[in-house]
Amino acid sequence: MATGKINVSVENIFPLIKKFLYSDHEIFLRELISNATDATLKLKHLTSVGDAKVAYGDPIIEVKVDKDGKKIHILDQGVGMTEEEVKKYINEVAFSGAEEFLDKYKDAGKDAGIIGHFGLGFYSAFMVADKVDIITKSFKDEPSVHWSCDGSPEFTIKKGKKESQGTEIVLHIAEDSTEFLEENRISELLRKYNKFMPIPIKFGTRTETLPKPEGAKEEDPAPTEEVDNFINNPNPAWTKQPAKLKDEDYKDFYRELYPMQFEEPLFNIHLNVDYPFNLTGILYFPKLSNDLNIQKDRIQLYQNQVFVTDNVEGIVPEFLTMLRGVIDSPDIPLNVSRSYLQADGAVKKISSYITRKVADKLNSIFKKDREDFEKKWNDIKIVIEYGMLSEDKFFEKADKFALYPTVDDTYYTFEELQEKIKDNQTDKDEKLVVLYASDKEAQHSYIEAAKAKGYEVLLMDSPIVSHLMQKLETSKENLSFARVDADHIDNLIKKEDTQISKLSDEEKEKLKANLEEVIENKSYTIQLEAMDSNASPFIITEPEFMRRMKEMQQSGGGGGMFGMGNMPEMYNIIVNTNHELVGEILNTRTAKKRERLINQSIDLARLSKGLLKGEELTRFIQRSYEMVK
Repeated sequence: MATGKINVSVENIFPLIKKFLYSDHEIFLRELISNATDATLKLKHLTSVGDAKVAYGDPIIEVKVDKDGKKIHILDQGVGMTEEEVKKYINEVAFSGAEEFLDKYKDAGKDAGIIGHFGLGFYSAFMVADKVDIITKSFKDEPSVHWSCDGSPEFTIKKGKKESQGTEIVLHIAEDSTEFLEENRISELLRKYNKFMPIPIKFGTRTETLPKPEGAKEEDPAPTEEVDNFINNPNPAWTKQPAKLKDEDYKDFYRELYPMQFEEPLFNIHLNVDYPFNLTGILYFPKLSNDLNIQKDRIQLYQNQVFVTDNVEGIVPEFLTMLRGVIDSPDIPLNVSRSYLQADGAVKKISSYITRKVADKLNSIFKKDREDFEKKWNDIKIVIEYGMLSEDKFFEKADKFALYPTVDDTYYTFEELQEKIKDNQTDKDEKLVVLYASDKEAQHSYIEAAKAKGYEVLLMDSPIVSHLMQKLETSKENLSFARVDADHIDNLIKKEDTQISKLSDEEKEKLKANLEEVIENKSYTIQLEAMDSNASPFIITEPEFMRRMKEMQQSGGGGGMFGMGNMPEMYNIIVNTNHELVGEILNTRTAKKRERLINQSIDLARLSKGLLKGEELTRFIQRSYEMVK
């Protein structure tokens, strides 16, 4: 038996790079500037440890566009390469110089900040160029080198004319990529991918207005001068220690990230961890509505200050994708083009860390200034409620600071709510019943009936509230939620004492038959109840279970399994058999008067529920005028 190594030919490497390796041609600039940054940071590290006998100074990276010559130049003042290194790092495709450098200096700490993870980064140049030149001079005392390749496996290498250390990459732009010779296009890419790179990046010049000289007239134009145009902020807020930043610094950085966003964020969370992985970043809570379709993908993912993507699915838990900000980690596993996340255990750890950090920060804000937290609750609740539903660990932590506002604008944690209502809102089966409304105006009469009993009524109006209540009911013992219009108030919290009906069984049957004869709408179920004589004669309710399942299905979940998503609305008409009006309906001898009384009473109940509209509302108004004549 023989063994051996498979040798991969590079004959077809360039068509492969051009077509398949990178998902988007525009990232060639990101990769080449990342390489230039690597080279500069390498020099910084080597000079700091005494391995390079040159001055580091204040190096920059420069990008130049030569539209007439159809060339793009990328220049750095980094370590440069010797002829031997060019042969090793450029000709041996996919051998990463950054990886070797990191391995050599791994014991010197993580501050080297080298970006390069992929030896193929340089070859992304051939996606837009049909010829590439590398003119480089090492920081070592060796002659400069000029390497050239026209996109075939053939290359030339000769002595260069460059006298200062660093590297210049010259891209001879192909005919199908001339869009990259437009300055606006390059400027757009630099701001997209390199806005926060750690080395200053120069691209052309800009005109700066100077102060007017002393004694100048008002109508005199202000003097101007051309200055270097640096497109990046090398020291963004997330790279600094939180202790060194003030509130205004965080707000300034938010404006830098989202210049077209005029509303200020509510608060921020600064992420900073170095074990078991490296991750920094700042997340901002913007003002959020109850709309679940709000724009996501506003969090930007960076790798050592290089923009990678704004699709952070997998790294950031889904419920936090409604936030904004930046996450930067050298440990995020990416494919060779840095365009997609790879499934990896580290990603799950990062996601768990972010979840925990956000929960701890929210708890800290809640404890530090509860009054301010309450004011912001309606703007942030959708994120927290979504998190409680989707992440069990977040649910456990959020249970301490999630708020439950009442219709009277009092805010309780669940523990506080439980303590407040346990004596009055525990039913005969020892179950705690939490009453809530979803619309203060539409459910006003039901809310008032509950408050008359001394009950607290929560205002829970987010689109996922049905799911959240289901989660709470299954997570806590002896608990149920009931919307105030789900039944008559005495049925929502059943006590031992029950009212005795003034009507006999025979009278009840007769009354029900009279009602069914007049009420044609089959979506109403008639329910006769013995209630206090002062309670309303007719009440329309929506059964909690059916309505909640339907809501859950419509907002994406639960009810679908029961086939309730497309069911019509179902209502109960609860008739108070002890009310004087009900007795009058029963005893009215003329069918016409009885029908009018029933219709008027039912319409009043429907009006209270917000169900009386259109033609039926017009008929009700006409009938009402006739009755008061």
